[in-house]
Amino acid sequence: MSREQILKLDPLIHVPARLAILSILVTIEDANFSFLKEAIGTTDGNLSVHLAKLETNGFITIQKSFQGKKPKTTCAITKKGRKAFIEYLEQMEQIISVKKT
Repeated sequence: MSREQILKLDPLIHVPARLAILSILVTIEDANFSFLKEAIGTTDGNLSVHLAKLETNGFITIQKSFQGKKPKTTCAITKKGRKAFIEYLEQMEQIISVKKT
């Protein structure tokens, strides 16, 4: 595996918090902000920044609504996000399957 192949890993996904977000969203239909925050163990501000980056790049959708008087933010992975995530995993599999010669 060449250095160039390793460097082709999508930097948008490779950030641990965003990798965690996509790992969760790829397995479920959607998740609310509180669930993601607790699952990842991050702050509100940190999670918001990572969600915004994923949304800006078309990897997730974010729906904002109210449940009673409380705001509710729900996130879901898009087809583009799912495809990028799968490609990322395939690249990681290639990297870890390389044997030393």
